[in-house]
Formats: sequence, C-alpha cells, structure tokens
Amino acid sequence: QVQLVESGGGSVQSGGSLTLACKASGLALEYYGINWFRLAPNKEGEGISCISASGSASEYSDSVKGRFTISRDNAKSTVYLQLNSLRPEDTAVYYCTARHGSACSQLLANKRLDWFDHRGQGTQVTVSS
Repeated sequence: QVQLVESGGGSVQSGGSLTLACKASGLALEYYGINWFRLAPNKEGEGISCISASGSASEYSDSVKGRFTISRDNAKSTVYLQLNSLRPEDTAVYYCTARHGSACSQLLANKRLDWFDHRGQGTQVTVSS
C-alpha cells in the first residue's frame, strides 16, 4: 500500500520558519518527481515546489521562490520543504503529491489535488500576522 505522510506543519508568526517532511512507503520514491501542493480556503489549489526523481532539478512557483527550499533524501524515502519568511497568505494545508511519468513542470502547473496518483493526508500551516 502506497503511503505519503506529511509532517512538520504548525502555527507560526509572520516571518517564521517551518520544515515539512514527506515520508513515503510502498512507493519507489527514487522514480518519482515529488510536488508540494497547497490548498487554502476559498482559493484555487497551487503547486508550489517540485523536485525531480534524482533531486538534480527543482522548480518553484513565483509565490514561494526565494523563500522555500525543496530537497530529498531517497535513502530515507523522504522529501523536505523548508519554509522561510512565512507570510499570512502561506496559510494552507500542504500536501506532498506524485504522479507517475509526469515532469515537474506538469506537476507544478496542476491545480487539482485529485489529479495526482498519490498524495498524503496533508499538514496544516498557519501563519499569523
């Protein structure tokens, strides 16, 4: 059974930092690009950061570029997202997601959570001003 389990969410003040982790099981993570996706109330879903299967390439949405950093450790079957300089508009449920055979550019552009083959249960990030 494939599982992606996110952790590390929480409540912080504006300007604070969090580190999210996505632990995979039942999935050969080294063959998948992984995308962090977020959903906020009354907003469209947003792909915010993607890392290639090897970890050699990463992409970011304009809304988080320069503030968030994605990384992965395939030996630990884990993908990380470092969130710095958090803003109230970053408040959302964050999901790690994967879809077989899709490049990062495709993963990042998608706005529907149900499009992904695999996704976790999400972790809440709340940023107060």
